[in-house]
Parts: sequence; structure tokens; C-alpha cells
Amino acid sequence: MLDFVCFERRLVIEIDGSQHASSATDVARDHVLALEGFAVARYWNNDVLQRRTPVMEDILARLGAG
Repeated sequence: MLDFVCFERRLVIEIDGSQHASSATDVARDHVLALEGFAVARYWNNDVLQRRTPVMEDILARLGAG
């Protein structure tokens, strides 16, 4: 399951915990999504909670709204 997706901009946003570090499953899924024309942006849970502004700025830049 994807955390967030913007179909218009073909952007997937994943908010990951430590269980995703070096995850072969995530790499394979990202590859499949890329084949379908999606970019994947991954952020650590701690960054989303403690560094909201930089995370939001990055997302907006990826959406072309920054």
C-alpha cells in the first residue's frame, strides 16, 4: 500500500520507519512504480515529525509548486 500518491504529477510519497532501511522489497516496488511513470519520494518518520518544513519544501519542489 502506498502512503500518498499524486496521480496528476505521478508522484508517490512514502513515510518510512526503520523497518524500511535497506529493504529489497521497497527497491523492487520503486522499480515497478518507475516503470509505470511514477517518481517515489521517501522520508523517514522522524524527519516528517521533527523537520516538517524541509520535508514539505522538498515535496512542493517535486510537485513543481515550490
